[in-house]
Amino acid sequence: MDEDKKGGEDMTGRYFNPYTDFGFKKIFGEEANKALLIDFLNSILPEPYQVADLALHPTELLPENPLFRSAMVDVACTGPNGERFIVEMQKEKQRWFKDRALFYSSAVIQKHATRGDWDFKLNPVIFVAILDFEYDEHEERREIERLVSLKDQNGVTFSESLQMIFLQMPLFTKTESELETHKDKWLYFLKNLEFFDEIPAILREPIFEQAFEVAEWIKYPPALQEAYWKSRMAYLDNINTFNYAIETAEEKGVARGEAIGEARGEARGRAEGHAEGRAEEKIEIARGMKQKGLEVALITELTGLNEKEIEKL
Repeated sequence: MDEDKKGGEDMTGRYFNPYTDFGFKKIFGEEANKALLIDFLNSILPEPYQVADLALHPTELLPENPLFRSAMVDVACTGPNGERFIVEMQKEKQRWFKDRALFYSSAVIQKHATRGDWDFKLNPVIFVAILDFEYDEHEERREIERLVSLKDQNGVTFSESLQMIFLQMPLFTKTESELETHKDKWLYFLKNLEFFDEIPAILREPIFEQAFEVAEWIKYPPALQEAYWKSRMAYLDNINTFNYAIETAEEKGVARGEAIGEARGEARGRAEGHAEGRAEEKIEIARGMKQKGLEVALITELTGLNEKEIEKL
């Protein structure tokens, strides 16, 4: 990896940024690349939840009651024994992210309910979050991986129906020579993918070679390249807005904690202010993809628009 690129100016590398919506869903959210998702999950899941296969599902979790709010996730899938998985890439630190994780998980749990006789037995729901920020506030408690389950006051497992895994990627700092496990390799891949010029020797395994092939954005047709760059610019814009707001607030003499709060507020306000513009942008990208002859299912996956919206274009 070219160390001069990492953390520097906006560079155009050989591989895409996996923290973008486009990059993450290309690697882990497509049927053709399902082996990558299975291998990644098996590298971080506890032994009882290892999977040999997965069935991918629509990423919008619709409630039974149309008056209730739906949940949009990055990847949703089911294991061969009925276990449900949600895999999320979260780029921006949110005050209530833990509650959001519970909301998404509960939306999947609700799907277990069946009409007629039902004994309330639940299949496990496993929520996996790859975080591009640290949610541990206290230095002494910071860990790269947090495994969360339902336990009582004595630490005894209350239920195994909900498991949550949080990966705090900024805390992963291992170099190539320090990688020891398959999980280490996956975290190293995700953390540094955009900065690689070629496949590192330690990642020259069939599964990672497939991942690198998927991530080589220049091989995609123009419409998909455009979709990636739109996604990448949105990612960079979000980071720059957040950092600028912190710096501006600190220059005014505001304490860092308040500065971060102000940055979040500004980033949220800007995001809401541009929501309509982004919706129009999605429509234009979808229209271009449709003109290029891409399948409706793929356009839906990349833009988030539903089939009816795309058919009207």
